[in-house]
Formats: sequence, structure tokens, C-alpha cells
Amino acid sequence: MQMSRIQDEQLKQLLEAAIFVSDEPISVERLRATVLSELEVSTKQLNKALKSLTLDYAPKGINLIKVSSGYRFQTASGLGQLLSKLWQETVPKYSRAMLETLALIAYKQPITRGEIEDIRGVAVNTNIIRSLTERNWIKVIGHKEVPGRPALLATTSTFLDYFALSSLSELPSAEDFASNFEAAYEASSKLPNDQINQKELNQTESSQMEFDPENTTDENTDAAANTTLPVQSSDKANIH
Repeated sequence: MQMSRIQDEQLKQLLEAAIFVSDEPISVERLRATVLSELEVSTKQLNKALKSLTLDYAPKGINLIKVSSGYRFQTASGLGQLLSKLWQETVPKYSRAMLETLALIAYKQPITRGEIEDIRGVAVNTNIIRSLTERNWIKVIGHKEVPGRPALLATTSTFLDYFALSSLSELPSAEDFASNFEAAYEASSKLPNDQINQKELNQTESSQMEFDPENTTDENTDAAANTTLPVQSSDKANIH
């Protein structure tokens, strides 16, 4: 079958429309298998069009960004609080224990539940692991070859998409990670109460020692990790 050629501007329009109507981030592979399947588009031409689109939307209220699963449109950073008034549903609220656990998995993966408990100095509530798994933020990628063969936990592409990251290399530095914790947690605490587990919160309220996710020396093993991922999703609403 003969492939049709497409001009650069027409290609930009097609990509813009495809990304806009997609109900999830769309990858280059999926674009080629669907809307570009009958068109002759080189890798250079495609990358140029995507880069141009990204620059076109950069100063606007809607941005085109690349996350782990592909490209998507989302609202510009900083608009989330104002835009949230358009929706009546309650925003999910996360406990300190859940955020600390997620932080350790993100920075120390693959990691076992027992290793998380050793670092935090407290037991990990089963509901935390279940909740993170149900959100598809973490998954079991294998088992550690030690007695009992505990599960090894790691983050998923859904986790990267939620926090607007294209890869783990884009995680903030340990210093930024730690410094953002209190602000992120306090902001979450001010949200309407809907999904927080108060028992999980009480379990860690007394732990206030500083923790470096890149340093797991003995001096940190009895401290609850005062770190969390910066919660960006409230400022990054997807546009469909």
C-alpha cells in the first residue's frame, strides 16, 4: 500500500487532535499504529512536530507534556486550586504514612516491605500497600532471594504519569524531596476529609526527625521518613 505524504502543519494539527481526544497518554508507537498508519512520516518529522506543538502550548493555560506512557494535554502548573472549584467531588487526601512509604519505594526501588519498616522505624499498615497497589502506583516485580522470599516493590508508569514524570531520573533531589514534605502534607491535611486513614496518621505524628532518602545509615533507621513526592497532580488536571 502506498503511503501518503503529509505537510508539517497538517501533521501538527493531526497530532494535536489525536492527543486531545485520547482518554489516556498516547505514545509515539500508538500514534504510528493508528492515525499515522497510512502516512509517510519520518522519525525526524514526527519529533519536530511534537516539539513544535510543545513549544506552542508552553505559555498557555494548557500544556502538552510527555509522561512515561506518552503525550497528553494538561492544565498549566499553578492553576489547579482555582480550577478545582469547577468540580464538586472531594479531592483524595493522603496520610503521612502513605506518602512516606511511597517516597521510599520511589527512591529505593526495588525494596521490600521489611526494608521500608526498618528505615521508617514503624510497621507498614497493610492498607497502605493495598491502596498504593489499587491505584496502580506500585507493583511487585519479583522476590528477594532471602528466607521467606519477600516481595520486591517498585513504582509503575501510572505513578510517573500521575506525578507528571517521564522517567525516574526526573524525581527531585533528596534535598528538594525532603524540603517539600511539610508543605505537601499540610496542604493535603487542609483538604476535606474523605480518604485519609486517621489511624495511619496518628501512627507517625510523633516522628519528626529528618530523613534523607538517599542515605539509609543506622542513624536513620529509627526515624520516620520526613519525605514525600511533591504532589503535582492537583495542578495537573488532564484535558480530554
